Amino acid sequence: MKVLIADKFEQSGIEGLKAAGCDVLFEPDLKDDALAAAIGSSGADVLVVRSTKVTEPMLDAGRLSLIVRAGAGYNTIDVAAASTRGIYVSNCPGKNAIAVAELAWALLLAVDRRIPDNVADLRAGTWNKKEYSKARGIYGQTLGVLGIGNIAAEVVRRAAAFGMNVVIWSRRFDGRSGPISEADARAAGLEQAMRATAIALAPTPEAVAEQCDVLSIHLALGKETRGMVGESVLSKLKPGAVVINTARGEVMDHDALAKAVAGRGVRAGLDVYANEPSAATGDFADPVVALPGVYGTHHIGASTDQAQEAIAAETVRIVRTYKETGRVPNVVNLARQTPARFRLIVRHRDRPGVLAHVFDHLREGNINVQETENIVFEGAEAAVASINLDGEPAAALIERIRAGNADVLDLQLVTV
Repeated sequence: MKVLIADKFEQSGIEGLKAAGCDVLFEPDLKDDALAAAIGSSGADVLVVRSTKVTEPMLDAGRLSLIVRAGAGYNTIDVAAASTRGIYVSNCPGKNAIAVAELAWALLLAVDRRIPDNVADLRAGTWNKKEYSKARGIYGQTLGVLGIGNIAAEVVRRAAAFGMNVVIWSRRFDGRSGPISEADARAAGLEQAMRATAIALAPTPEAVAEQCDVLSIHLALGKETRGMVGESVLSKLKPGAVVINTARGEVMDHDALAKAVAGRGVRAGLDVYANEPSAATGDFADPVVALPGVYGTHHIGASTDQAQEAIAAETVRIVRTYKETGRVPNVVNLARQTPARFRLIVRHRDRPGVLAHVFDHLREGNINVQETENIVFEGAEAAVASINLDGEPAAALIERIRAGNADVLDLQLVTV
């Protein structure tokens, strides 16, 4: 199996892929047309990327069957185009959660204590203890969290150590409010945090903003979340509240943030932006980062050695599993539920050509097979095939299947 790595990647991961028997091509600087050309010329089966964009023309350039995003999000990959071509897309969820959570807390503390300004003045030869002694502190305040995936759970766990209360909104909690239940805490990985601090649910993002002193954003980017943290949310924050975004720049309306900063003294710590350079270095312009009380980093949340080693190991596991079994861990683009409306259950002798006979007749009846499972009994003399179909076979068609092969022992059609 040939693996093309078109992004920065740990040496341990490269060695792990080679140890798994893969032919590895490491070309971390490939982008755009050059990447499309390399996909075609290399004959790669697997493409591994981090922030590199994967577009539809790239998918048509070669014979890829799997794309691995060496990280959690996968918004830089044209997943819809991959799905129409039968190309798996997989990611490494949770492996960088601690690293991003650590940066979220670093940004919060930097905003509260104005650490970048302290450093800048000291380097410029200015001593100003009088000014920089002014800080609110975060003990006893309320941390508001939008979204509760792996990263948000790590942020909440650390809130307990800082003596903060927590209020959460998430689509998984379906608009509920009040103290979090043990079942909900367990589902979100917050059992330990629940024992150490008060955690409540809020029915809307606006309700979180009304209650919190610090708002930390952990929303995946999608149609529903693009621009979700806009004026309707930010206008509900208390004057001087802090906003932390280590998720995706596009989930926040930066014009609304600028308005909240200028008009109500809202402060912010940002690691992500809507218009980031595609390369690791380059020019960058976003007016919001120049505002007083706004501190920015360079989309480095996941960039610790610990996180990258963990992601590399997970990438190796994904590719190795695919190579050895044909299964893809963490795949993100399989249908949650197929359009199948009927299931044909075929009890048959385990002989060559039986299922081919069944499929031939289904094709003649213009019935599409969505999924198939064939379970073989001990001794390999008989088996039962469960075949999901997008339409209902006519009674005459079922009878032709039954009568046309002596190894078909029984047929049963059920509605899914």
